[in-house]
Amino acid sequence: MPAERVLEDLDVAATEYAVQFRDADPAERAALRDEFAAFCLPFATRMARRYRGRGEAIEDLVQVARLGLIKAIDRYDPERGSFTAYGVITISGELKRHFRDRTWGVHVPRRLQDLCLEVGLTSRVMTAELSRTPTPEEIAERLRIPVSEVSEAIASAGGYTPASLNAPALGADSPVELGDLLGVTDAQLEAVDDKLTVAGLLLRIPARERQMLAMRFYGNHTQAEIAAELGISQMHVSRLLSRALTWLRQAMLSDTPPRWEGILDDTYGLHVSTARAGDRLTVHVRGEVDRDTADRLRLSLRQAVSAADAGRVVIDLSAVPLLDAAGVAVLFDAASAASVAGVGLSLAGAQPQVAHILAVTGLRDLLATG
Repeated sequence: MPAERVLEDLDVAATEYAVQFRDADPAERAALRDEFAAFCLPFATRMARRYRGRGEAIEDLVQVARLGLIKAIDRYDPERGSFTAYGVITISGELKRHFRDRTWGVHVPRRLQDLCLEVGLTSRVMTAELSRTPTPEEIAERLRIPVSEVSEAIASAGGYTPASLNAPALGADSPVELGDLLGVTDAQLEAVDDKLTVAGLLLRIPARERQMLAMRFYGNHTQAEIAAELGISQMHVSRLLSRALTWLRQAMLSDTPPRWEGILDDTYGLHVSTARAGDRLTVHVRGEVDRDTADRLRLSLRQAVSAADAGRVVIDLSAVPLLDAAGVAVLFDAASAASVAGVGLSLAGAQPQVAHILAVTGLRDLLATG
């Protein structure tokens, strides 16, 4: 195809190009392709100009149109119809794809992009028909889609050209920018450090206390519900929660967390010691007797009964603030073991609340002989 030849009809030029391209060798094909593409450049430029004024530079649109032209040339098959028609479709598709993928200020899914265009077109048509702006319900009825999808499309349309945060907020000469009016101080930001600290401190306390704290403050359980779940009294739950929270507050306010004393050394833990005076063996019990400490006390009382040698065992409960069902069962077990061994057993010094529990559970006689 001579370079100086000017053809007005692209279809004629495309037919000649296809015939020459088919019979040419690889080197000649490259030259023919370049020559035909250069001949079609004005056609691509005219296509690009159709889309000017939409927020994109004409130079960028021309580049996109030329890319579409190259694709049309490479895919053109003269047996399938007109090159001009095929070129228009290919270049237009490339330009529309450019607007869809490159010009949105905020990424929006393809489905919403298409829906935004459809809703926008329908809104303009109905505005002309009704002489007013249609409601989302009216647009949804016209398009036969849910109102929620219309609302979503309207909201997504704002992502095409979002407002700049650096734009003047109170007029062209205003020193205040839009971004200065948006956002507030996060009230929870200062709590992040405390939350991380508490998370680490929780690992220092026993699993039962951690479970109670989780049930109380995350599961929103009452103390009665926690007590039923763990098999202890509500008063015991209250004491354990108070102890754990007190320790956490002290640990939060100190650079070095205080030592968690644990069951063996704390106020409500279990301490068992014995003292012999003649044939009388006194077992001093200090601390709460519940499901967690009952087995230790049972073992200690059985050892005391075995060591009494037909004497007498006195269990001193004066330092026991709490006795639950597990503790009562331990005392019954000790009474049974003492009876079998021929050892006298009595309970002494029980606090009023503990004494009441012993009385209503059938251990009144042991109290009376203490």
